[in-house]
Amino acid sequence: MDRREFSAATAALVGSAALGLPAGVWAQSRPEEGNQYKKLDKPVATEAGAGKIEVIEFFWYSCPHCNAFEPRLVNWIKKQPADVVIKRVPVAFRDDFVPQQRLFYVLEAMNRLDDLHPKVFEAIHVRKEPTDKENLILAWAEKNGLDKAKVQELYNSFSVQSKARRAHQLQEAFKVEGVPALGINGRWYTDGSMAGNMDKALQVTDYLVAEARKAR
Repeated sequence: MDRREFSAATAALVGSAALGLPAGVWAQSRPEEGNQYKKLDKPVATEAGAGKIEVIEFFWYSCPHCNAFEPRLVNWIKKQPADVVIKRVPVAFRDDFVPQQRLFYVLEAMNRLDDLHPKVFEAIHVRKEPTDKENLILAWAEKNGLDKAKVQELYNSFSVQSKARRAHQLQEAFKVEGVPALGINGRWYTDGSMAGNMDKALQVTDYLVAEARKAR
């Protein structure tokens, strides 16, 4: 979903290209810099640790394309070797994205991402439950068995607010233009628009992970 346009009409128009419906094939035998991916002008420091290759998924809970991409990403993650570290980063193209950014980092702080991250997508896209304001997030959290007071404490904590700001810094450093998108080892960026669709974006990511491995 493009950061400049968030209407339902736009979502319908770009959804097929972003998520894997037929969009042609590459003319090249391998991804081409400047077409299927871009190299960052300024490398971004990674947090994966020595000998590791960091892959960032940039997403937004309310994005229908991110919701559709989620199971594909999960399957891809399961196939990755031990030297590949996946990091999810919630974007904030507008101020009203910030509550969901904080929700992600609250779940992370409570060690509940594994079970509740997919349930946020389900609440929004299947149950049509809004989670874009603090009171709505607290109601959702309580409904899903979390301590409401603890969630509120974390939601407004310095730590969670700092992580949300850091997420925005990463979003800007990678020059994210839409979600879902992928950043590879602090050096490269791709998304569904560049690669052709998100299945191809994962193929590009595989190629760039291999390139990062060669360069170690």
